[in-house]
Amino acid sequence: MSEIILHNYYRSSTSYRVRIALEMKGVAYTYVPHHLRHGEHLEPAYLSVNPQGLVPALIWGDGMLLTQSLAIIEFLDEIRSEPPLLPKDAAGRARVRMLSQMIACDIHPVNNLRVLTSLRTVFGAGDEDVVNWFRHWVNEGFQPLEKMLSSSSQTGTFCHGETPGLADICLVAQVANNSRFGVDMSPYPVISRINAACMELPAFQKAAPQNQPDAEG
Repeated sequence: MSEIILHNYYRSSTSYRVRIALEMKGVAYTYVPHHLRHGEHLEPAYLSVNPQGLVPALIWGDGMLLTQSLAIIEFLDEIRSEPPLLPKDAAGRARVRMLSQMIACDIHPVNNLRVLTSLRTVFGAGDEDVVNWFRHWVNEGFQPLEKMLSSSSQTGTFCHGETPGLADICLVAQVANNSRFGVDMSPYPVISRINAACMELPAFQKAAPQNQPDAEG
């Protein structure tokens, strides 16, 4: 099998998710950065790889293109079963996907760089407005997420039991983004505890934005 290539950006939370999964699965890959703030993801060379012009994009060893972080992670989980990122039981898988999608489908889409840039360029929002927008939608998602995690006996050291999985991957990547926008995490003790437990693990540390080759000081 030829080399596996990950097109990504160090500060992209969706890229961070995939990097964590690759590290957890022990998959070696070539890191190809695209600076989103410089528009490198919209250059013809990258659009020829991923016509959507988004990161991450994973080129598997046989040349197959995979985009969308959740799809990539579930693909990795299906072809490399250890360590599992989803529970074996249907109810457990549904719960983990539910928690993951509360972040990946409800919080992230309204707070990604495309949206924040449009708030500024199309709607004339200032920096303070953009920060408030970001915090608002994080809180809209984290408030119910905290309640669901804190009230469930299925929540353990991690979002679902005693091993990290898909929901933890999404949670950690979102918390990393939150830090850049000064989101107050004090209302979310369970989320904060799970994030801290994840960040003790080598896979999460290696995948962290500040540890990537394109990270800026």
